[in-house]
Amino acid sequence: MYQPSSRKEADMRLDSQVLDLETAVKDGILGGNCGVISTGFGLKKLDLKLMVEELESIDMPTVFICPISLEPMRDPVTLCTGQTYERSNIVKWFSLGHYTCPTTMQELWDDSVTPNKTLQQLIYSWFSQKYLAMKKRSEDVQGRVKEVLENLKKVKGQARVQALKQLRQVVQAHGTALKTVAENGGIAFISSLLGPFTTHAVGSEVIGILVNFNLDLDSKSDLLQPAKISLIVDILNEGSIETKINCTRLIGMLMEGNDFASQNVASLSLLVGLLRLVKDKKHQSGVLSGLILLKTVCSNESVRNSFVNVGAVPQLVELMPGLNNECLELVLCILELLSSIPEGRLALKDCPNTIPNVVKLLMKASENCTQLALSILWSICKFAPEECASLAVDAGLAAKLLLVIQSGYDPVLKQRSAELLKLCSLNFTDNIFISKCKLTRTIE
Repeated sequence: MYQPSSRKEADMRLDSQVLDLETAVKDGILGGNCGVISTGFGLKKLDLKLMVEELESIDMPTVFICPISLEPMRDPVTLCTGQTYERSNIVKWFSLGHYTCPTTMQELWDDSVTPNKTLQQLIYSWFSQKYLAMKKRSEDVQGRVKEVLENLKKVKGQARVQALKQLRQVVQAHGTALKTVAENGGIAFISSLLGPFTTHAVGSEVIGILVNFNLDLDSKSDLLQPAKISLIVDILNEGSIETKINCTRLIGMLMEGNDFASQNVASLSLLVGLLRLVKDKKHQSGVLSGLILLKTVCSNESVRNSFVNVGAVPQLVELMPGLNNECLELVLCILELLSSIPEGRLALKDCPNTIPNVVKLLMKASENCTQLALSILWSICKFAPEECASLAVDAGLAAKLLLVIQSGYDPVLKQRSAELLKLCSLNFTDNIFISKCKLTRTIE
């Protein structure tokens, strides 16, 4: 068993740690003030557990962290090795039959623990300062929000734009601002600024604010008024990329769980604006938000025909190469929805790159992408078997289908692959089909 030269040496280890902490406090290294805070709040009224919970995401000095739990200590105790732990954690360590120091793995010559009052006071002082500062900032934010809301009721023109911009920045930066706006009737007031005569500058800022809230049914109903939806769509078509993304997010929020809203919102102008947004690959975040909203829009069957009529199918097909898996899956989902109507199947068939682009995706991205691709191919090959089956075989579909059948994919997916393979083979004799697909080695 490890033995120090004397008990005095062990005491020196502990004393040196305390001295370092006191020096740190005095020098202000850890933000302490000798453990005392001069405020109108009594320190005893502040609960350390509550402060730790509310400040859990804050960076804190590593000396506050228990090496066992990696959580801030509230009742630190020091072992004879000079290492400090949260009392409950080291007691549990001992109860499991360990009589070593968890950090150094030294055997303990003394299993008693010494409360580290200096560190405890420092932790309390540090968290108290941070907690009170956070509360002060929160109060400042609330006051600022109320001030801006009052100002917005008085100003017009460019001054209103500036006030809205200030409010948007505060709302985006501070979560507490959202509650203050809502409690002071801010959502209804801000929404009322949208209308047929609202400038795009004002509208863009209003939309940038509203997307930060979880809107209730009354707020959504108000924003679904035709004049307001028309303005939002116009701004989507003409705004900056940030504004376009905010518009798609807001429209998506308004349509969520509301089929009736989908029919009212999905104008030709919206569909064209979204197509323009998803084709701009310089801004991937815009592509993603645009595709998410398009999927929501196309989930309503009554909208699909209009979307096909604006030329969506070939544009989406040409968009597929180079997309990441998340966006690719959304495109395939939209095309599958469009393939459920005759106009969509015809547009998919008539687009020369549909079959080659979709066949390439089998077994390439994700299982979900493969499933969606198979569904699209099945729809168009069933729709025009003589024309499409031959093109699909020439694009290498048969070999891909055999790979799916032999894979560990879902049995339903394998069955659909077998059915599609059989459909493609109907227009050929066995020998010609095998030669076209270059499957001799696979079959043998």
